Amino acid sequence: MHGDNTIRSFGNIYRVHKRSKVRYWLFGILIGLLLILFIPWTQNIRATGDITTLRQEQRPQQLNTIIPGKVAKWHVKEGDYVKKGDTIMQLSEIKDDYLDPNLLSRTKEQLTAKEMSVEGYKSKAGAADVQISALSQGRELKISQIENKFRQQRMKVQSDSMEMLAANNDYTIATQQYRRQKNMYDSGLVSLTQLEQRNMSFQNAAAKKTSAEIKFLNSKQELGILQLEMNGVLQDYNEKISKATGDQFQSNAQVATGQGEISKLRNQYMNYDLRSKLYFITAPQSGQIVKAKKAGIGEIVKDGEMIVEIVPDNIQFAVEIFVRPVDLPLLEIGQKIRFMFDGFPAVVFSGWPQASYGTFGGKIAAIESSVSENGKFRVLVAEDSSDKKWPRQLKMGTGAQGMALLKDVPIWYELWRNINGFPPDYYKPIQQKEANAKK
Repeated sequence: MHGDNTIRSFGNIYRVHKRSKVRYWLFGILIGLLLILFIPWTQNIRATGDITTLRQEQRPQQLNTIIPGKVAKWHVKEGDYVKKGDTIMQLSEIKDDYLDPNLLSRTKEQLTAKEMSVEGYKSKAGAADVQISALSQGRELKISQIENKFRQQRMKVQSDSMEMLAANNDYTIATQQYRRQKNMYDSGLVSLTQLEQRNMSFQNAAAKKTSAEIKFLNSKQELGILQLEMNGVLQDYNEKISKATGDQFQSNAQVATGQGEISKLRNQYMNYDLRSKLYFITAPQSGQIVKAKKAGIGEIVKDGEMIVEIVPDNIQFAVEIFVRPVDLPLLEIGQKIRFMFDGFPAVVFSGWPQASYGTFGGKIAAIESSVSENGKFRVLVAEDSSDKKWPRQLKMGTGAQGMALLKDVPIWYELWRNINGFPPDYYKPIQQKEANAKK
């Protein structure tokens, strides 16, 4: 009895006669592993990055001063949210060229005085132009009068010339008659009284001849005097016109100089006016104030110095990731990327993105062609509008881990590729292929 119990216990413990199923489990596991090797696996590229923005104007920006000055008043403090155009800080002037509180009004007075001076020179130039016109008309009238006298004097010279010719003829005839009368007197044919009468006629003809010649010469001399008078009139009027023209040119030159000074004063006035508006530093866009570099009232700031930094509140988030040069040919514009953001829990299955939880989708928006300082290439990824929205709680600089989804391959192929150290398969996204086909 005791022996039977011993044998039964031995059999129950060691179960020597029981048929083993280990080989079935072994074959089942091997078959399962073999089947798993043919399950599709999504190749991917892992990369880390940070939250940034797609547009550079939406990134944190420095607010700098344009002019030097002294801090007069702060209107905000660090952490405050401001809207576009809100006053950040008020400055006061420190340069002695701009300390006059009435600088704008005094510059305006100078500008008005110079404009009045220019108008006066314009009026003077206009008066000189009227004077030149009057002198020109007077010269033409005077020349016309002298030319009339010229015509009259020429006719008188012609008339005196005819009278001189007639007197010469009379003198020639009287001379011949006197000679013949004298010959007849010498022959005793005529009396002395007749000779004396003929001699008197000869003397009268000679006197008329001399008078006609003198009259003709006087007429010619008068014609020359008229020519001299015309030359004198022309010279006198030309001198007056030249003087008036010189005055006009001088006035026009003063007008041009005055207009140049007016432009300079207007430029100066606008600079003063714009400078007075620069005393109030305003927000270029809405956002949060951070990193105030100046503290107390009365501190001096230089031109171009940073005052605060503004983080815009209306941001179109993007992620910048850095990929290795060997992986760069695998990326294309529009390619899908999956992200895990720091601070947001996620369960990730590397080869099965559909089974992952807590990841967010994105599309490659830009790939830089120049290598970065870290030896990798920078890639900008924007939010995928066809996927779920990115969390609104994201902040600039938040870390992110990205996975660029590539080709679907069997697990055995992926294991073989990794064992041999081969890179992922090169391919283009479907939408990229379709775009190329359309082209």
